[in-house]
Amino acid sequence: MGASVTRDEFEWVYTEQPHAVRRREMLAKYPQIKKLMGHDTAIVKYVFLVVALQIFACWLLQSASWGTIIIIAYVFGGTMNKCMQAAMHEISHNLAFGHSRPMWNRHLGIISNLPLGVPAFISFKKYHTEHHRYLAMDELDPDIPSELECKLFRNTFTKIIFVLLLPFTYSLRPFIRRPRPISIYEIYNAVAAISCDALLYYMWGFKPVAYLVISTILGGGIHPLGAHAIAEHYLFQKGFETYSYYGPLNMLTFNLGYHWEHHDFPNIPYTRLPQLQKIAPEYYVNQPKVSSWPGTIWKFIFDPELGPYARIKRPRGNVNPDKYRDD
Repeated sequence: MGASVTRDEFEWVYTEQPHAVRRREMLAKYPQIKKLMGHDTAIVKYVFLVVALQIFACWLLQSASWGTIIIIAYVFGGTMNKCMQAAMHEISHNLAFGHSRPMWNRHLGIISNLPLGVPAFISFKKYHTEHHRYLAMDELDPDIPSELECKLFRNTFTKIIFVLLLPFTYSLRPFIRRPRPISIYEIYNAVAAISCDALLYYMWGFKPVAYLVISTILGGGIHPLGAHAIAEHYLFQKGFETYSYYGPLNMLTFNLGYHWEHHDFPNIPYTRLPQLQKIAPEYYVNQPKVSSWPGTIWKFIFDPELGPYARIKRPRGNVNPDKYRDD
């Protein structure tokens, strides 16, 4: 239970991130991939459906016991809120209404954020852009665990804590590592989220608000859907920094498991990512993949070679991150 993690350093590489190279090669070989790019408004109806279901759950749970609230928050609320976080990811790439309608995407993203109980969408969008642009780059990729996390969570017991704390470390790490100025849209996002919480509190009391926040915390940690945060980029196979998952949980996460595909072409909406694999199968069939999201959490916790250090990292070099200001 307390076995030490043997890995004590990131795996450093000195090559360009693979997705940029693959993107150029694939577009040269299969120019028809460009037809998959764009947006798909299909996600809109699912956002409103899940928001409505979570509001209905709040009404049902206004007088429930705390034990019932926690159970429902894990089984149902955690699933719904992780679904909305996956929607936020899709919308953050402007894939709901396209790049020509940025405000429409922002509004929808903020609506999808409402069931989480805490403001997140605009900040996530801002820092997630850097994850794609600076994949695995030292100090710049907000997805890479900090040195403090690596030193604190080094055995089986502490790795359980690491997974439980993923909703906090994942969301707070960018603000600590390289904070950027708060934008007007983040304020708008916060006002919308807090107003929603206040309205629920006014109508039905504290428990519905607590249910939403607990759902977000439980859904982002040791949860079948929350496991994607471990499955996507940790070193389950030496030398590979991205992994896809093609199982049924993609139906609840807008094909978030198609992660090789998404990093290769982040401007292809979730409904068309499976088509990308059909057009260029040789780029995906033999790439490392995970067969089970929950299974990756088990492996991460109990495999002594895995832990926060089990990530590929590349030097920052002469990159100037302040060149891009796309809040």
